[in-house]
Amino acid sequence: MELNPSPSASAPIEPMPRNVVFVLYPEVSLLDFAGPQTVFWAASHYAHERGMPGYRCHVASESGGAVAAVEGTAMQTVALDTLDLREVDTVIVPGSPYILQVAIDSGSLIEWLGMASARVRRTASVCSGAFLLAHAGLLDGKRATTHWAMLQRFHEMFPTVDLDADAIFVQQQNLWTSAGVTTGIDLALAMVEADCGHEVALNVAKELAVYMKRPGAQPQLSEILITQSRQVPLFETLHLWIVQNLSREDLSVEQLADRVGMSPRNFARVYKEKTGRTPAKGVEHFRMEAARGLLQDMDKPVDQIARECGFGSEERMRVAFQRHFGLSPSEYRLRVNR
Repeated sequence: MELNPSPSASAPIEPMPRNVVFVLYPEVSLLDFAGPQTVFWAASHYAHERGMPGYRCHVASESGGAVAAVEGTAMQTVALDTLDLREVDTVIVPGSPYILQVAIDSGSLIEWLGMASARVRRTASVCSGAFLLAHAGLLDGKRATTHWAMLQRFHEMFPTVDLDADAIFVQQQNLWTSAGVTTGIDLALAMVEADCGHEVALNVAKELAVYMKRPGAQPQLSEILITQSRQVPLFETLHLWIVQNLSREDLSVEQLADRVGMSPRNFARVYKEKTGRTPAKGVEHFRMEAARGLLQDMDKPVDQIARECGFGSEERMRVAFQRHFGLSPSEYRLRVNR
């Protein structure tokens, strides 16, 4: 299959696009590949404006033809053996909620991945797609990640993989893996930034109305999401208010109790019962998550971050980081921006 057809004599000459191949299979997760595909599509516009090569996305499967996603949508694909890998830049494997069965049923696909990875510039997985890369032997001895709900199973099956339970995506040489579902967008943005620069990736993020950029080391689950999953609707509005007012140092039990119309004593008791934390520890965890995000910006002073997150001083934030991570904020910053 000719991925980059020759332009006609009268057509304007543009840089040859980078061909990105999404490897699909029955019951693949639609968003796992649609999100990254949209990132590459949008990036092409901004890359072309700057005279840089954009992207051309393709969908392929073992036998070609229609492949139905787990959500029910069918995609037309080309057969893997029709691809000319000399023209493929990136291979991306989306995940599926039924990935363990997919791996059993897709021996030839896994074999193809092992072969193709050695011939293309980079190979990536989204969500549980990492299981297929691991089955192909591509992740042995390498750092990788996958969906948080499948971390334990992945570790049991592939103990030689250095599994990062916290990262939303990981790059290890020419292999990229990402965590759950929408983190494929973060992975694709990071690829675009590596290929086309920060400005192009930033413009894509703005167009898609997503954060630019969540670094790979950011936790898969935010503190807000964790507290919501603990079924504490009583405090959902309070938690959002805390996040919006983190710069305030005076987030006392009395003030928080007043926000939910409870006495300080009753609030402290119920909060601990429902969330498993004291109110003070709850506020500290929200401050820590905000600080971790701001530390991705290498140009922002640590003392300014400490003030914005309500720690009051760089020293108080340093003590909190040492207690939680065994690292100072500066050491944490270097680790997540490596």
